Amino acid sequence: MMQTLSIQHLMQSSNVGFGTSGARGLVSDMTDSLCYAYTRAFLQAVVGHAGPVVVGHDLRPSSPRMAAACAAGIRDAGYTVIYAGALPTPALAYYALTLKAPCLVVTGSHIPFDRNGLKFYRADGEISKDDEGLMRETQVDVPSIISPFDLSLVDTHAKKAYLDRYVGFFGKAALKNTRVAVYEHSSVARDVLRDILEALGATVISLGRTDTFVPIDTEAVRLEDVAQARAWAKEHDFDAILSTDGDGDRPLIGDETGEWFRGDMVGVLCAQYLKADTVVTPVSSNTAVELCGAFPEVIRTRIGSPYVIAGMLQAKGQTVAGYEANGGFLLGSDLLEKNKNLSALPTRDAVLPMLALLCMAREQGVALSKLKLTLPARYTASDRLQDFANEKSARILRQLSQDLSLASASLAPDAGELLDKNEVDGLRLSFNNGDIVHLRPSGNAPELRCYAESDSAERAQALCDGALKWVAGL
Repeated sequence: MMQTLSIQHLMQSSNVGFGTSGARGLVSDMTDSLCYAYTRAFLQAVVGHAGPVVVGHDLRPSSPRMAAACAAGIRDAGYTVIYAGALPTPALAYYALTLKAPCLVVTGSHIPFDRNGLKFYRADGEISKDDEGLMRETQVDVPSIISPFDLSLVDTHAKKAYLDRYVGFFGKAALKNTRVAVYEHSSVARDVLRDILEALGATVISLGRTDTFVPIDTEAVRLEDVAQARAWAKEHDFDAILSTDGDGDRPLIGDETGEWFRGDMVGVLCAQYLKADTVVTPVSSNTAVELCGAFPEVIRTRIGSPYVIAGMLQAKGQTVAGYEANGGFLLGSDLLEKNKNLSALPTRDAVLPMLALLCMAREQGVALSKLKLTLPARYTASDRLQDFANEKSARILRQLSQDLSLASASLAPDAGELLDKNEVDGLRLSFNNGDIVHLRPSGNAPELRCYAESDSAERAQALCDGALKWVAGL
């Protein structure tokens, strides 16, 4: 027995829709039928011809069930399922690129475990916003009873390909005599990250492993994770501490004292190490990327990897890189260095920026903390109001945009004259003392995010805290 479903109608009835990157919603709404329907829409509207499709997922409790439903949709459409198991999103995407095959990843990234998501890749990389539009307009046939795909057989080639990518470029002695701690928590990257670091010669210390899902947000690091990293640094005497979000595409990098790097500063340093000609980054990222003077071309975009990827396609440079404020790094062109090739991976990746910073510090003969001192003294802070309706966020931003005197007095009362209003994505206000306050509704969850920038870490944090406190009081 089959039923025909409209994806547009399904989105409205289930509240599972496309955000900044992929489709996300409450696990209770992401039923087998919904996962099956989204998968069939992807195949019909975007993929077209039959062939192999790579499928994988993160370690959320709901992910295997959802992956089995998605794989059933692939199987029933006449495609071959390559089930690669629980792996980082970039590892799955990279393997699919090597096969010139589409890919589907079940992951909610950093959002709470009661939510999850689906991320889609064409044979040449992430789907675009235009592709999402095509999927919305698609109707699909879904059986009343779905026979889940058997996930007992795992193709291990994806994990090996991801490891070989980095060992082949950086070399087996790249991190010899380096002590690296890995804060494993519930990240799906925890095992392959350890394998990569050890293959490069590092001594790895495993910390904080748990089977309970931990929603690590690399843009808004929890206070307990800040304190824990500092405590671990005193206890274990490491050169760096590394972690990722849930699906392993956003890095969390700490120095030898356990102080976490901001993701957008990681992006600048990684791009410098790779000698990028063009850097593409969202409007929310630190202005140090322009102020450092290292890049002939800097392109600013809306927030979300699809927009960064679109910007990279417009770039003029020979070596094109992109990054987001969360630290996820995208390589838009093949890189040849000392007869070693690093092929393009135009999706967020956590491992490349980790290795780039570790090797940069090693080659310069300095502690990881010293790398921060090479960049302009611009500091950012970010946080969010959770369970904050997007409709309310939109209403507040409209009010502030129409009344800039209110916006200045409420968000940055002692920052001086307002110099610029940027509405590329949310509302970003720049003042003549160098302060910046940016409010934006999340594309993945009912949250309002605030990004602040200033000439001191304390000032940036105060701006962020003050803006969110004012909004919360409305």
